[in-house]
Amino acid sequence: MLKVYSSAPLPFQGQKRKFIKDFKEVLQRFDGITTVVDLFGGSGLLSHVTKRERPNVKVVYNDYDYFCDRLANVKTTNEILSRIRPIMNTVADSKKIPEELRMQILSIVKEYMEKGYVDYLTLSSSLLFSGRWAKNFQELSKETMYNVVKQSDYNVDGYLDGLEIVHEDYQDLFSRYKDDRTVLFLIDPPYLATDNVSYKNHWKLSDYLDVLKLLKGTKYVYFTSNKSQIIELCEWIKKNASIGNPFTDVEIRTQRNTLNYNSVFTDIMLVKE
Repeated sequence: MLKVYSSAPLPFQGQKRKFIKDFKEVLQRFDGITTVVDLFGGSGLLSHVTKRERPNVKVVYNDYDYFCDRLANVKTTNEILSRIRPIMNTVADSKKIPEELRMQILSIVKEYMEKGYVDYLTLSSSLLFSGRWAKNFQELSKETMYNVVKQSDYNVDGYLDGLEIVHEDYQDLFSRYKDDRTVLFLIDPPYLATDNVSYKNHWKLSDYLDVLKLLKGTKYVYFTSNKSQIIELCEWIKKNASIGNPFTDVEIRTQRNTLNYNSVFTDIMLVKE
């Protein structure tokens, strides 16, 4: 019997585990579906659940961020954590790790980095304060560490079984299936105004709006967040369609501002005479 996961087996920011009950119910509404294409596959959880709920349907998981590499290297990740746990014996749960021990941990991680692959995102969840993520050794070495290490091994057995895995730009993948009325698209792009460290590419507003062009004339399940305010924006555009672009032919000036060492933004002044 195939194992059914209710959440991704490795840490991933943005997975839809809280939507799984609703998502399963919605999946059963679509009659005549032969293929489900998960355009922004992320952790693969939606693809996994789809294949378990609709086993006779072809499920295409677009693993653009290569989550499969993290899964394939879980043995190494478990090995690293098994060497880190004894170091934590003298540190209370959730407490800051002293500098001497932090350097020991970094030494272990560096050893594996020099050998090959290190899953820094998974290690982050066992070493860093909640919500903090490191994507490489340099970032990890700058972080304050805490004893939040996972006490058991990660198990990813069978998670991607039955899925057709691709690694493509979502627009290219969409183009291949857009004219097939038996296809259901799962559309869960990186959210605006949220930290999307689990995704490789930084998304701008224009990128996010481009996704909306895929919705017309297709069957889809689309995810967003109130932080992105995309629904509010679309409702405003509908009410004020005659305005067009008020910034056409304006003069644009910018100023770079720094909040702290890792937070920079640009102020913009627009002038029309």
